[in-house]
Amino acid sequence: MKGLRSYCCTVLWLGAVLASSSGFAQGVKSSTEEVENALAGIFKAIETSKFDEALIRTEALIAARPNYRLAHLIKGDLLMAHARPVRSMGAAPNAPVDRVKDLREEAVARLRAYRERPPKDQIPRYLLQLRPDQKHAVVVDTKKSRLYVYENVNGQPRFVADYYMSHGKLGIDKLREGDQKTPIGVYHVTAALPKEKLADRYGDAAFPINYPNDWDRRLGRGGSGIWLHGTGSETFSRAPRSSDGCVTLTNADLNILRPMIQVGLTPVIISDNIEWLSLDHWNTERESLKQAIEQWRRDWEGLNTETYLAHYARNFEGDGMNLRQWSERKRQVNAGKSWVKLSLANISMFRYPGKDDLVVVTFDQDYKSSNLSGAMKKRMYWTKEGGRWKIVDEGAA
Repeated sequence: MKGLRSYCCTVLWLGAVLASSSGFAQGVKSSTEEVENALAGIFKAIETSKFDEALIRTEALIAARPNYRLAHLIKGDLLMAHARPVRSMGAAPNAPVDRVKDLREEAVARLRAYRERPPKDQIPRYLLQLRPDQKHAVVVDTKKSRLYVYENVNGQPRFVADYYMSHGKLGIDKLREGDQKTPIGVYHVTAALPKEKLADRYGDAAFPINYPNDWDRRLGRGGSGIWLHGTGSETFSRAPRSSDGCVTLTNADLNILRPMIQVGLTPVIISDNIEWLSLDHWNTERESLKQAIEQWRRDWEGLNTETYLAHYARNFEGDGMNLRQWSERKRQVNAGKSWVKLSLANISMFRYPGKDDLVVVTFDQDYKSSNLSGAMKKRMYWTKEGGRWKIVDEGAA
């Protein structure tokens, strides 16, 4: 059985660490928790030479998840090790190389996430502010094949659960239709599609997101059909990189997440590597931007036109206008007004992943003036220019 010990150490090299792991964080029970606890137990048993126990644990996992290919692969290796040394996962003769590679990658991703829990006292940098009616937020870490769910508690995000997920076959930074990449950015759910309206490969449900968004289009990114969805009936879970660009979960996990998703409201932030902040740093970043937004509102309301225009970046674009055209129009409009009243409500602020100091802000705007009034939902992108927050894009949401 020396081959089994070598197998665990050389292929997954996580057994010893998992033996001392503190376990799964508090949160919603899920297939992710069930599977990762089971895998940890299996490899801990192998590491401590309890091979019969490892086989029993593997068979129990298969009984719970009959179509879980990784569990079947491990069972095959455990049985084969009675006859000859097994030094790598999927060592059976004529095993399909690509499929075994996918299963290895899933095992490593799951067990690494089990070991490397996010700090309990930190939150994703991107969730600067949820509007009051946004009950939950979804944050995806493609590097770790992990999807995190946060609850809105009086504007502050609180961890609920995290799940193993899969993304595009060819990685991230989607640019065009058919490139099999997953986009990086700030999105929201636009629809809920039940199983009855889907092909089997999408699993129990699908939630399209609004890729490409305004910022994607500004940067010339194209494509369509990026969904958060389940897994086809032929397998319990998919390899970390296995979709045509969508974010996929096991059906069991998706069905737990499903009631938390609000069409038109739930943000889905897709990152290549989540940045974490302490609560103090999160508050500092949030307050800095909130103050900039409030000063913009005051300057517009006070008809301080030049001061108001100073809030816009040199490379600003909005409503088909550049900064010069925007400034000319605002000077003309404001010259004909004697007063303005402007109120903002339901503000949300989400920092863009992979971008230096880019935040998408949405709010309900109620505008009244001496000769015109109106209400709208507005979307803005704020960035840092010369160390100061400025607007780089603005339009209707």
